[in-house]
Amino acid sequence: MLARRLSSFFKSPPTSKASSAAKSVDEEKSKSFGRKAVSFVLITVTGGVALSALDDLAIYHSCSSKAMEKASKNQAVIDAIGEPIKKGPWYNASLAVTHQRHSVSCTFPVSGPQGNGIFQLKAVRNGDPGWFAFLGPRDWEILIMDARFHVPGNEGQQQTLKINLLDPFSPSDCKACTDCKTQVS
Repeated sequence: MLARRLSSFFKSPPTSKASSAAKSVDEEKSKSFGRKAVSFVLITVTGGVALSALDDLAIYHSCSSKAMEKASKNQAVIDAIGEPIKKGPWYNASLAVTHQRHSVSCTFPVSGPQGNGIFQLKAVRNGDPGWFAFLGPRDWEILIMDARFHVPGNEGQQQTLKINLLDPFSPSDCKACTDCKTQVS
């Protein structure tokens, strides 16, 4: 009731029928254009957010799959939580993407018959940084990968284990530099 009185108070005084008909057509056109513009902006923003979410999900899937592949071959992980190792749900994971989607930090839960824990990894993307790379599959190189497990210990107490899942360089991979000449200053 109060809204009707206020709206009638703020309306312009009535004018002739011909001019009011012309104004109402112009007002309808401007209202229609405004509604279309707002709808377009809302649909565009919603589509952008959905596309970003799908891209993040694809990044999570590719990185976590590569991590699970490495973990299934690691004997320390198998000894700690047993086989089969199962990845937890994606909604319990954490994903941080930085530097124009070239590097990622990911944490996700895992479980096995003897215990559960989390995998933490940092990876960088290999390949073309162009727009077409957005559409295709990505190859991620895992730089750092750790696992923290909670397993039952002696006397029913929980024991926490931390395992580095990346193989350190073996001494046979290190070679003395014979091409370098020492500089005397």
